[in-house]
Amino acid sequence: MTDAAAVLGRLHELADPARLAGMARTGVGGTRTLGVTVTELRALARGLGRDRALAAALWDTGVHEARILASMVEDPAAVDAAQLDAWAAGFDAWDLCDQVCQNLVRHTPLAGDRALAWAARPEPYVKRAGFAVMAGLAVSEKRAGDDRFEPFLRAVAEHADDDRPVVRKAASWALRQIGKRSPGLHGRAVATAEGLRSGGRGARWVAADVLRELGRRTPR
Repeated sequence: MTDAAAVLGRLHELADPARLAGMARTGVGGTRTLGVTVTELRALARGLGRDRALAAALWDTGVHEARILASMVEDPAAVDAAQLDAWAAGFDAWDLCDQVCQNLVRHTPLAGDRALAWAARPEPYVKRAGFAVMAGLAVSEKRAGDDRFEPFLRAVAEHADDDRPVVRKAASWALRQIGKRSPGLHGRAVATAEGLRSGGRGARWVAADVLRELGRRTPR
């Protein structure tokens, strides 16, 4: 195992506090943020490789960038639902949520199950994570059939009526990415968005955002 303290020391060396103000303006970073870029984290992760013990130790520091790095060095094949749920409960910023979902969760065998479970949760970043995983799977699962995404369409229809920006933007993201996969899913996504137009303010926002993009485009 690589020493977590040494890795944390490297993060402090890479940190640039001058970045913090700009990060805060866009909602990037949590309560303990150093000012390290994702590009720098990816370069560091490549040198570390997969290391489950290191991932756990980095997550336990509570440092924002250390937690993102943890998602890059964790082994997607080895995590279980309890760990994923515990990490999701620790999301305190949209970028941490999205990085963990795209770096780790969508590559696990549990991705679809967690996406559906999290989308039904009340906590804003956990709920966002459900939709973020759906969006990631829509992009990455190139060979999946349309049936794979039917449960996600139903979940968006059921849970997208949430006016919190971090949630509604992710619901739109998921629906737009699903709609780009095939002509069949394009039609289903547009129909889902049309159905959301009769919902509450959050649902109507998602519908308008999705239809702005998918209403102009028909996949080949």
